[in-house]
Amino acid sequence: MKWLVTGGAGFIGSNFVFYMLDKYPEDQIICLDKLTYAGNLETLEGVMENPGFTFVKGDIADREAVYALFEKERPDIVVNFAAESHVDRSVVDPGIFLQTNILGTGVLMDACRKYGIQRYHQVSTDEVYGDLPLDRPDLFFTEETPIHTSSPYSASKASADLLVQAYHRTFGLPVSISRCSNNYGPYHFPEKLIPLMIANALNDKPLPVYGTGENVRDWLYVTDHCAAIDLIVRKGRVGEVYNIGGHNERTNLQVVKTILKALDKPESLIRFVTDRPGHDMRYAIDPTKIHEELGWLPETPFDEGIQKTIRWYLNNKPWWEHIISGDYQNYYEKMYGNR
Repeated sequence: MKWLVTGGAGFIGSNFVFYMLDKYPEDQIICLDKLTYAGNLETLEGVMENPGFTFVKGDIADREAVYALFEKERPDIVVNFAAESHVDRSVVDPGIFLQTNILGTGVLMDACRKYGIQRYHQVSTDEVYGDLPLDRPDLFFTEETPIHTSSPYSASKASADLLVQAYHRTFGLPVSISRCSNNYGPYHFPEKLIPLMIANALNDKPLPVYGTGENVRDWLYVTDHCAAIDLIVRKGRVGEVYNIGGHNERTNLQVVKTILKALDKPESLIRFVTDRPGHDMRYAIDPTKIHEELGWLPETPFDEGIQKTIRWYLNNKPWWEHIISGDYQNYYEKMYGNR
């Protein structure tokens, strides 16, 4: 099987590449990534020489480049992780989110129609559902929950989901969509909550927490997410949406305090800062559908996963220190400059 994994130099995409190469060494993985600020080729250093892996630098919104890649590689499966994904950045500059997340998705599906594929899988987010009230812990997002977006980021992802469903209904494109809760684990970009808190705590810098830190997220260890996507692509029903949740709800403040305790750092490092506009209060996913249809359940409890994540950041300081310093953006030139 030949897989095209877009956004494979990012956090979840790279973990998916590692998962697939380990589990299915006979398969081929082509990774297409634009290497924006969040794409880091250093992340893929360990698989660059793997004969089953090929890296291609490119933009999913570049129709000519995408078609040329499909013409050459003829992938069987496309899994689209490529996305602008940071909510704060979408508030500052929505345009690039529309370009990549919506138009890029359309280009990929047009290529899939033109060259033929067995499955196109869209990696989405629970943020398309909006949020849930803090005083209703009995409420969860299901696949039937209406879309109700809060940010330009979530609106762009919801738009992409609707486009994917339209291509299935209009053109018969074999598609599936997964909507996941907040991921965490190795290679998470340091501007996100958990890696930012770890890096700042290790450097005895203030830990900025929005509002009062009471916003609740459902945390999903990234390897569990990769296993779910693999199952959906291979055994999930065409045209369906599957929610992937961790059953690991925590307030942002609880997460930060857990990290400080693990690193033996004082809670006095916490700094409450002005909340961002339209900040969703609570995300919580009901993964009943994927469990009943495909037998998937998350295997990693948060208390175990966060300790594994903290250990990874302690053992891989050069990786995130290069990002903080900006050196990681020179890695592509080092790798390919003389080729």
